Amino acid sequence: MENMAILSLVFLFLASGLGFWRKVNMGLVIEGANVITPGHDLGVVNVRIEAERIADVGPDVRPTSADCAIEADGLTLLPGFVDIHSHGRSGCDFCDATDEAFATIGRDKLQDGVTGFLATGLTRPETELAELCRCAERYKRGTGDGERGTGNGERGTGNGATCLGVHLEGPFFNAEMAGAQNPAYLKRPDAEMVKRLHAISPVKKVSLAPELEGAEDCIRELTAAGIVASGGHSAADYATFERARAAGMTHLTHFCNAMMPIHHLRPTMVTGGLIAEDVFVEIITDGVHLSDPMIKLIAKAKGPDRLMVITDAMCAAGCPDGLYTLGGLRVNVSNGKATLADVPYDPKAIVSNVAGSVALFCDCFRRFVRVTGWPLEEAIKAAGYNQCRSLGIADRGEIAPGQIADLVLVDNEFVPQMTIVGGEVRYDKERK
Repeated sequence: MENMAILSLVFLFLASGLGFWRKVNMGLVIEGANVITPGHDLGVVNVRIEAERIADVGPDVRPTSADCAIEADGLTLLPGFVDIHSHGRSGCDFCDATDEAFATIGRDKLQDGVTGFLATGLTRPETELAELCRCAERYKRGTGDGERGTGNGERGTGNGATCLGVHLEGPFFNAEMAGAQNPAYLKRPDAEMVKRLHAISPVKKVSLAPELEGAEDCIRELTAAGIVASGGHSAADYATFERARAAGMTHLTHFCNAMMPIHHLRPTMVTGGLIAEDVFVEIITDGVHLSDPMIKLIAKAKGPDRLMVITDAMCAAGCPDGLYTLGGLRVNVSNGKATLADVPYDPKAIVSNVAGSVALFCDCFRRFVRVTGWPLEEAIKAAGYNQCRSLGIADRGEIAPGQIADLVLVDNEFVPQMTIVGGEVRYDKERK
């Protein structure tokens, strides 16, 4: 009878594939990987997962007969990447506001090593942003009518990356700094609008221009509601930045992009972002938005604890060159660069015609590691740990007992080989 039971388990594994341990409530042990967690290179140790959380980490951790084991010799195990500023992937945009779009983006981001994301909106009418929020909530609850297996921020079920909340990038921006944000829908900061959307699905972050009328009061209200205020698409000077920081602004959106640049006599929000030790900054490390020397400067000024890699990816990420749309604007994608099709390039313009990125998170992280030269245990903070802490999420971003088991196995070039969300293997490069 014992042999029959073992054979039954083997058959169930072969039949159900990657969902095996979820269905039979097994443990999962990852063996032989070099484990890197923020602040620590743990070397080659094993990681045990029970249910959705990490149960134990160490050289003596071994699978039992009731566990499933993953042999990861030669690979590196990292906390899963968290992209808090991304608009889409694989031809879909969160502003499509369909269950199918959310399901596609959430599923395909697993290939990039992303285990968690903020569904990022654009400058659109409130009615459309409300529908985005409804889709986000259905995706998290697994009740959408798109393809089976949407991600769930509560229990980790489904087959996509976890939606950790909503990021409103706009519509509260300076028209002169709008860039690829649709100017037809710009508004003054409105905390009540944010609260209405927040009531549909939790809004984690709002990007806004702090120099606009009513911005400082809005920042105070957002902060009081537990929503992160982030400066972006802004012409704010240093004094305005400091007032916004005093009001509670703790982030800067795609730092340096769509902001007044540094000037030695006229300090700006970029100057403030480099100086302020309590402000997190996002950087797009796709090779288009920031030069390598600028990445080095930002990294040197901010250090590992206040820097966050993002993609700012639009729907064309993971797609071939061609013509796409972003927030109702036409975008031409060519040779890894997305630009507004109807706005010519002006080398003297403060805000260029670049329209988001087509980058994948793993590629952005690879460039970040190469350019900064930081040891991996420090660089990895910018890939998820800082994002989670900045949003008040305490149980993701580390490989340690008690943490949600959001993990990615990568090779020496940071190409994801396996992505684990909430203790479940949801992407396996060898079996995709």
